[in-house]
Amino acid sequence: MRINIINECTGLEDSKVESWKPYIDKLTESFVSRDFALDIPLKFLESSYATLTFIGEDEIRELNNEQRGIDKPTDVLSFPILDMRNGKLADRNSEIDFELDEEGNRVLNLGDIIINPDMAYENAGKYGHSIEREISFLIAHSLLHLVGYDHIEKSDETVMIKAQKQMMNDIGLAIGDEASEVTDHKDDNIAYPAGSIAKHCGYVSILGRPNVGKSTFINYITGMKVAIVSHKPQTTRTNIRSIYNTDDTQIIFTDTPGVHNPSNKLGKIMVGNSFASAKNADAVLFIVDGRFPEPGAVEKKLLDLCRENSKKVVLAVNKSDDVSKESLLPLISAYSALYDYVDIVPVSAKTGDNIDVILNILEGLLPEGPRLFDSEYMTDQSERMIAAELIREQILHFTDQEIPHGTAVEIDSFEDKYKDDAADEYDRECVVIKATIICEKDSHKAIIIGKGGQMIKRIGTSARINIERLLGCKVYLELFVKVREDWKNNDTLLRSYGFRSEEDN
Repeated sequence: MRINIINECTGLEDSKVESWKPYIDKLTESFVSRDFALDIPLKFLESSYATLTFIGEDEIRELNNEQRGIDKPTDVLSFPILDMRNGKLADRNSEIDFELDEEGNRVLNLGDIIINPDMAYENAGKYGHSIEREISFLIAHSLLHLVGYDHIEKSDETVMIKAQKQMMNDIGLAIGDEASEVTDHKDDNIAYPAGSIAKHCGYVSILGRPNVGKSTFINYITGMKVAIVSHKPQTTRTNIRSIYNTDDTQIIFTDTPGVHNPSNKLGKIMVGNSFASAKNADAVLFIVDGRFPEPGAVEKKLLDLCRENSKKVVLAVNKSDDVSKESLLPLISAYSALYDYVDIVPVSAKTGDNIDVILNILEGLLPEGPRLFDSEYMTDQSERMIAAELIREQILHFTDQEIPHGTAVEIDSFEDKYKDDAADEYDRECVVIKATIICEKDSHKAIIIGKGGQMIKRIGTSARINIERLLGCKVYLELFVKVREDWKNNDTLLRSYGFRSEEDN
């Protein structure tokens, strides 16, 4: 089975749609293997197709008006070709109409799926999970609609919810409310993958002001560079999820942007996403800088947020390797007066001192349930996303003043090249990446390129080395620079570069 994808949504980059294709391919595999379309012979289901179209809010509102008499936008619409009910033909004696492809083979058109990505991003932010998961869920939901599953009657809704869970579990993206529902239905014939049930499994939001070591902590526990690190503040811009696994535990850490006083729309999105992450988490790891003499306004604001939402908080006093234990005691005492923490632990994210203590404490705060990600996953960030961040890290490293924080990186193309005798998808010979650095001014572009192209060459070389370490193969990296004035305050550009919040939707 295949899904033909059409992007008609202004502001949704084709490169972003391309990054969703691996999840879409896994969904179609799950859909076919689960045999949800009971009355369609397997050989015809395998050669079937559906058309997925991404459109804007106004366009989906118009479709709702035309087809359903509802004057509002929705996240998804589906239009089946076949008359089916719960995977079976409504008329068991009816014949299935086939189309002929270019080679004269009979193929089956299941119908159309229409998705509004703006509302998909809104939902992802609301429920605290990735856009990849939200898009995958909408497609899984729609594929089931195309073969007659529905949620109008309660009995039908139960069947559809179970089928959706199975598909999302199959691709390793069952999270949020649906994952918690799975634990309540252990007798409903859902096939859990081996080792999927964990004694402790849940979300931990990492909060703190910029540059306190949140990203360093994430990179230490995963053993790989998932989040970029810089001595400059506000390095992390989006919520990055990293997965810590043991035999009986899965902790999904969300590394949030540092909370600060925002001066533009990008900053407001960053701070808003940090707050949203904390509200939806099972527990909060609050990291503070042990070198500061006392809690600041930012720390007090974050603790007020945790108190309003009755959060279980573990306080990690970081950079303990840079200060004496005696100097930490007054700071710990000051923080103790502000909140009733589960525990307070001096740590060093750089050396790993007491990180195991933190992990053990957090494990005990999480519920039992199915693993929300495959045990081999270390992050929900795609290779494309991490590559873009590794490029931005080198811009932060090599440039000064306002330039690094006025840039964004877009991956224009990410092409795998395989050996002739490649055994699997990981046996890559090299990856060819083309990326664009976005900056705010012509003067910034000149500095990023440098005299005779020396600066951009330096950025590219350093980024390429780090990306090769990530991918485990040779990388060819080509960088371009574009000027987009005041992009950090432009809603359309912010969305196209992947920066979204509930408020903007």
